[in-house]
Amino acid sequence: MVLRRQLERLLEIGQKRNVEIQVLPLDREDNAGLGGPFHLLRLKKGTTVAHNEVQRTSRLISERKEIQLLELRYGVIRAQALPPRESLAFVEKILGET
Repeated sequence: MVLRRQLERLLEIGQKRNVEIQVLPLDREDNAGLGGPFHLLRLKKGTTVAHNEVQRTSRLISERKEIQLLELRYGVIRAQALPPRESLAFVEKILGET
């Protein structure tokens, strides 16, 4: 039931004009997201920092070279993911199977 509610909420939020949801199916070969989660944060003054969290470690990254690598990885992840419309269809399919 929890999964159903989460999927329904994703579909609801995904209908908003300012939200873009992309799903990266697990059956895609060696995707760029396997290294773990990270967040890219654009600050008001225009700089970007990153944050990643893994077991027992939380790290704020501000070094420009590392930020560039993570921005490239993010681009690869988005390229490997389904487009937004297909992503919502994928979520609907999974919802129908739950």
